[in-house]
Parts: sequence; structure tokens; C-alpha cells
Amino acid sequence: MCGIAGIVRCEGLDADAVALATRMRDVIAHRGPDESGLHADAFAVLAHRRLSIVDLSTGQQPLANEDGSVWVVFNGEIYNHAEIRERLERAGHRYRTRSDTETILHLYEEVGDRVVHGLRGMFAFALWDRRRRRLLMARDRLGIKPLYVAIGNREIVFASEIKGIFASGLRPSVNADVLPEFLATRFVSGDQTFFQGIRRLEPGCTLTWSEADGVDIQSYWRLPDAPAEAPRPLGLEVENLRRRLELAVERHLMSDVPLGVFLSGGVDSTALAGLTARASGTRLQTFAVGCGDVDSDDLPYARLAADRIGSHHRELLVTPDQFFAALPRLIWHEDEPIAFTSSVPLYFVSQLASDHVKVVLTGEGADELFLGYNRYRVTLWNSRFGRPYWAVMPEAARAAVRRGLRTLPPSARRYVDRTFLALEPGIRDFYFENFAVFPGPLRQALLSRATRATTPDPYATTVRAFDAVPGDLRARMMRADLPTYLHELLMKQDQMSMAASIESRVPFLDDDLVAYVSGLPSRYKLRGWKTKAILRAAVRDVVPPEILDRRKMGFPVPMGQWLRRPEWTALVDECLLGDRASARGWFDRDAIRRLVDDHRTGRRDHGDRLWLLLNFEIWQRVVCEGEPATDIWPRRRRAGTDDAYPLGQNGRFVAAQYGRPPAQLPHSPGAGASA
Repeated sequence: MCGIAGIVRCEGLDADAVALATRMRDVIAHRGPDESGLHADAFAVLAHRRLSIVDLSTGQQPLANEDGSVWVVFNGEIYNHAEIRERLERAGHRYRTRSDTETILHLYEEVGDRVVHGLRGMFAFALWDRRRRRLLMARDRLGIKPLYVAIGNREIVFASEIKGIFASGLRPSVNADVLPEFLATRFVSGDQTFFQGIRRLEPGCTLTWSEADGVDIQSYWRLPDAPAEAPRPLGLEVENLRRRLELAVERHLMSDVPLGVFLSGGVDSTALAGLTARASGTRLQTFAVGCGDVDSDDLPYARLAADRIGSHHRELLVTPDQFFAALPRLIWHEDEPIAFTSSVPLYFVSQLASDHVKVVLTGEGADELFLGYNRYRVTLWNSRFGRPYWAVMPEAARAAVRRGLRTLPPSARRYVDRTFLALEPGIRDFYFENFAVFPGPLRQALLSRATRATTPDPYATTVRAFDAVPGDLRARMMRADLPTYLHELLMKQDQMSMAASIESRVPFLDDDLVAYVSGLPSRYKLRGWKTKAILRAAVRDVVPPEILDRRKMGFPVPMGQWLRRPEWTALVDECLLGDRASARGWFDRDAIRRLVDDHRTGRRDHGDRLWLLLNFEIWQRVVCEGEPATDIWPRRRRAGTDDAYPLGQNGRFVAAQYGRPPAQLPHSPGAGASA
């Protein structure tokens, strides 16, 4: 795991280019605290920060081929590099290192841009062909590793994190077009970001750039279609899946440094920990995190799993004080507003793990591949019961039913509003809108008139992804979520683990395993009301029954409860209702006031919605404006007393302005992790 950055200019580099690239590299030093490197020629400068995982002694980057005509900077792991190396050495290529980075170079010499087709793993790389004055960039098939670009007429700037691009001199400017999508889905899909002029290279894509040909972005991979032949019996597929899971875990154990597993106490992480313990042959190290005042805390289940596995288990609790104190710093790390409350505890458990290991395995991706989310089964049953209802009932009658539902008490409407009785036909309404954070009417009421008039369809990318793939409803939901919802989860995983300078790996997203599972019949994954049915069957011997049959919880951060506490109401008022936030003009202040009042009185739970709005305001202050985090809430009052006190160790963090010297940047591992 590393950080990469670079600048390429058609007219050639000026005297400041190396200094800029050095700043770009060192602002993301948390991604690679072990080593740094830089290469510059007349037209390109490539920069690298290294977290040493494989080939500790000779894996430095940027790395060149033998004659220095091709240079590469690379972030990730190529799990099949040993077998590729054997083939390349037989073809006459001579290796100088044991690193997987060198395999990318030699494979490019052999097959050119088709290099990406042979790589299996997680990767983002930039390869500069000096003779051709041509840049090739690529991301892995599912976008496990990030890569961002700013493209000008005669220049391209890239980095593993957006802050690296800003360190080149580009200033932040908010991309208002993404606001409706953020409010609906929590994140931004496609190649857009929250910043004008900065794009992400999408998963499974390459980008080439040269003076002669300009920019060309190509997709080199998509999920294979389901096989046309009749599916094999479920029992046989359970055996096949188990073998493939074991192989995926074995591939992801490639490391020259200590390795552990994040253990949440759910089916996915418990199965992963059990399989890893068997494959590694040593006592496994596992790590867990919880929020201590949550009734549905996962920690007891994580302990149960660790006891059964026999792992060396460590855990911590994140208090509300620690959570909110760390938030500005972690928004700086993520570059964009944080979508999921679970990102903050993920950072703390990453910090805990970093004291003991440099690599962790996580269960990310299993819920999408095996249809594990509750929204999948709710949508499936809404579709089944809704089709005859929508066919028989005229629009006027359906509207009358919806009006009647509005008279129900909130406790009943919480469930009825998600059924076909309250929804209209079409995937946009009964899937995307049904699970939106801010559904259409709330979203329209929240956005100011000026913002509402200029913003596009929030579901354009996700609906396009759904419509573009074949299969039944279950398969299409899964395939639409992989490049959108899952991509955001992967970015959360990358940025929060990298903030603690450890590498996270996702065995469930092994390339071969993903191709196999995507071709399985949907009914093997979601059977009746049981999610992840085939996965549960395949890991039954390694997952305790108390966990195997447990209802999926997600990570329980009680944001709704916390934002009702007196000690945090001032934070909400200042960041959401203060003059500074109102003056920005994005939202209708009265609409926000109604949300806040309804939440505090208990009429409605708007915890998720207030979380997004709070994040968005803090992001503008810390990331866009470079404000020190301590200026956002430097002191607050202890509930029930007049005593003011600092937020603690994390509260002393000062957010970096992108132009500061590297020595002042907040990348030191462990800063503020007081749990």
C-alpha cells in the first residue's frame, strides 16, 4: 500500500515542478511512512510514498525498466505476480527486485496497454513511457485502490488522494452538481467528485494521455454475464464456493510483514478470520471496535468469534467525545464529506491494529456479492407483491391509499412507507428512492431555490448502471451496487486504514472469486427471506451458529441518540443553523430547522440526515477553506455544568492547508488515537 502522485506537461516541466511534486507526495505521507521517492525528466515527474509490505529491501519506487525508458509508480498488490514473473523470465526479462511493481514494468514491455488484463489484485498505477511521451494510468477492476486526476489542455496532474492534487497549486472549488446525489445516496458515483476540475479514474478503467493523442479513457473489464447453461445443484456450488474462498484467502496472505483481521462479529468477517487462521498456520491477530452505549454492539459477537478461532484479540470502545473530536481530522483524510458514520470507528480500529500489524484483511464486498443487505430482500418482495397491485389498481386509487397511509402513527409508517403500498412502480422509486437518506420531497425542500434549479438527476449514474446489466432483479441490484455503493465503501476502507498507515485487503473481492460468484444464480444467494444463503452454507463449519443465524446489523453508531444529547446540540446549531452555514446558500435554513426540531423532540429520527449535513459543513471549513479543526468546536460545555473543557488529544489537530511545508502536515501515525 502506497501513495502515488505526478505531473506531466506537454511543453515540459518548469523549475517548480519537482518542488510541487514533492509537496504532492508528502501531503499523503500517511499512505507510505516508510520511504519516499521521486523521478523527474524534462516532461514528467513521478512521486511515491511507500508502506513496505513485500520485498522490503529492494522495492523502492519510482521504478524503471533496464534502459530507463519506462517508469512506474504503483499502489496496491498484484497477487499473481509470481506466476507472471516466471513466464516473463522464460521470455527473457531480467528482474532486479522481488517486487510486484517490477512485474508491471516487464509485462508492459511485453504487451503494452494490455498489461492490465493480466494483473490480478488491487492496484492503481501511473506508467510514464519516456520515448513515446505517453502516460498510462489504470485502476483495478472494482476500484479497491483510488486514483484522482485533474486534466488541463496541456497538463495532467494525478494523485492517490485529492489533497495531493491540491498540493500542486490547484485550489478547491465545490462541485454543486453532486449535491442531490450526495443527499440521496450519501456519495458521488461515476467519475465526479465534490470538486470542480477533479475526476476519479473509474474502476476497471485505463487512461492514456499524450500530446499527440490527448486523453483517452477506456473500460477494460466488466462483470461476466451469467452462464447460459443450467446451473449446477446448490450442494455442488457450495463446495465450489468453499474451495474458491480458501484460494482467495491464501492469495491475500502474500506479505513480508505481520498480518491481522478486522473482526466485526458478523458472518463475513468471522468466516474470513476462520479461514485465515487455518491458512496461515500461526495464531491470528484480530481487532474489533464498538460504541459502548449501543444495545446492539457487535463486540460480544467479535469476542465469541475470536474465542472459537483462538486468535489474539484486541478491541476498543469509541466514546462520543473521541468520535466528534476526530471527525474534522478524518474528513481531511477522506477529502470529501464522510458518507458513513462507521468510517470514524474504522479509523480507531485501524490505529489500534497499526501498533501490531501492517496488513489487515476485511470482509468488505460480501454483502454486495451475496445479496446480504436488507434492502435487497425488501425490494425483491416489494416487486413480487407490487406487480399485481400496480397492474390492478389505477393511479387515482393508489394515490388515495398513499394519502391514507400518511394518517398512520410514525411507528407504523416507518415500515409501511417502504412497502409497495406507498411506492410507485419502477426501480427508481421502489429501490433507489425507497432507501434514500433524503427522499425526493425532503431533498427538494432542503435545497435552496438557487441550488435546486441547477442540479441534475441524483440517480442518473446508478439507474444507468442498473439498466446496463442483464439478469433478474436481484442480479441487477448487485451489479448496479458494485461500481457505485461498494466503491464508496472501498474508498472509506482505503482512506481510514491509510490514515493509520496500514494496508487493508478484501479477499471477498478477489478477481477470480468475484467472476465466479457473479455467475451464480441469484436464488442461491437470496433464498426466501435468507440473505447470503450459499455463503452461510459454505462457511458453516467455521462460523459459530450464534453468528451464522444472526440478523445483520451493520456497524451501530448511535448518531441519532448522540445528536439529541445536550452536550452536542450546540455543535449542530453552530454548524447547521449558524450564520456562516446559512450564508453559503446551499440549503433552506427553515428546512434544516425543521429537521433539527423534529429530531430533538423525538418526532422523527433524522440522525443520518443531520450527520450528512454536519459533515458537509465541516468539510467546507476544513478541506475547502483550510480552517484549523480546533476552530470548529474548540471548547464545549459539559452537560449540566458550566465547565468548559477542550475536546482532548484529537481536538489539538490542526487541519493542513494544502500549501504548507510537509513537516507541518498531520500525517504522523497515531496522532490523536486516544481510545
